[in-house]
Amino acid sequence: MRHLDIHVDINSYEAMSNDDIDLPHKLTLEVRDTCLCLHVRRAARAVARLYDEALRPVDLTNGQFSLLMSLNRPEPPTMGQVSAVLAMDRTTLTANLKPLERRGLVEVTVDSNDRRSRRMSLTAEGRRTLAAAMPIWRETQLAAERLLGGSDVDRLRRDLRSLS
Repeated sequence: MRHLDIHVDINSYEAMSNDDIDLPHKLTLEVRDTCLCLHVRRAARAVARLYDEALRPVDLTNGQFSLLMSLNRPEPPTMGQVSAVLAMDRTTLTANLKPLERRGLVEVTVDSNDRRSRRMSLTAEGRRTLAAAMPIWRETQLAAERLLGGSDVDRLRRDLRSLS
């Protein structure tokens, strides 16, 4: 994960009492109209809702689908490998794995080479669920791309990857 070096002078507004701070409404409008974080988060929530709704028939959320897909490898990955792919800390990954384990879709085992490490793999039921989800994902993927109209979807993907 790339780290952005950002330095902000928090003293850019003169020190005043709280009653004297003037934050004009135009600042709110500036943030609303230009904040990349706000717009990416809003878009992410809208896209997540689209995929969540589509994947409901196979009883998966978009996050669970991504997690299962990240386990679809020739060799079971470690927690660290999956955390890196999903840009998720290990604690969150563990919490997201629990319901999939309870459903019998994922198995977590001790790494035979390093007893401190865990490896995750899809069960047969997990592979069946993922296979059932794939046509739904493909259809939803096309629908999401159509929502972007004439946008260059490949460029959008490249730009989003560069931010992550």
